[in-house]
Amino acid sequence: MTVKAILFDLDDTLLWDDRSVKEAFEATCQEAAMHADVKPEELEAAVRQEARKLYESFDTFAFTKHIGINPFEGLWAPFREGKQEEFRKLEALAPGYRKEAWTRGLAALGVNDPELGARLAEQFPAERRSRPIVYEETFEVLEELKKSYKLLLLTNGSPDLQREKLAGVPELEPYFDHIVISGDFGDGKPAVTIFNHALGLLGLEVHECVMVGDKLTTDILGSSRCGMKNMWINRHQMVFDGEAKPTYEITSLRDIQKFLQEQ
Repeated sequence: MTVKAILFDLDDTLLWDDRSVKEAFEATCQEAAMHADVKPEELEAAVRQEARKLYESFDTFAFTKHIGINPFEGLWAPFREGKQEEFRKLEALAPGYRKEAWTRGLAALGVNDPELGARLAEQFPAERRSRPIVYEETFEVLEELKKSYKLLLLTNGSPDLQREKLAGVPELEPYFDHIVISGDFGDGKPAVTIFNHALGLLGLEVHECVMVGDKLTTDILGSSRCGMKNMWINRHQMVFDGEAKPTYEITSLRDIQKFLQEQ
């Protein structure tokens, strides 16, 4: 059966989120080094570690894992949207979480300075927001695919944060017939329910769609579970060790057309 629609993940598939986060950490940690005796790369590692530990200690952790919101998104997400009560808890937790993560990161390097921690906690979100980085081939590929296929964006995350990411690159949203955000829907990838919801919006059968994403544990596993073909975009030569083997493995969005022509 001919493929009629392509489902795309957002972060690290179309948007280069890892780079945006990395650059935001680097800029914030360099600022810290101007006010304290710390090495920027050591502070980044310490803050990442402390943020993970804190994030996993909250009673919202199971929910964030289910929806697909990682600790570093928590360092800049306002969590003002989303119907579930957990989002209200996250909204209340977020300011303290950000400050504590940075303060503890400094303390791990021997710097006891809550005031500096608070300043860095405010700087990091600004640095991240100023870096909406898109892969160089994203628009070229979407422009070509839009001529022949329905396109649907299927992304895990907090509704307000994912919409903010899209607003940072306003040219992106018009390419999609539908946008599905896990925090709006109530289930996140790899749940089969969110893929079935996407199929319903498209009005298509599972064999008429292909999922494109970078994460084996969400994009590939979820689409495989519902019987959908998929393309794992593996830009960093990672070794496959997942539960679900991808239908195709690609290294660039430009490879999509080649495999679609085989259908």
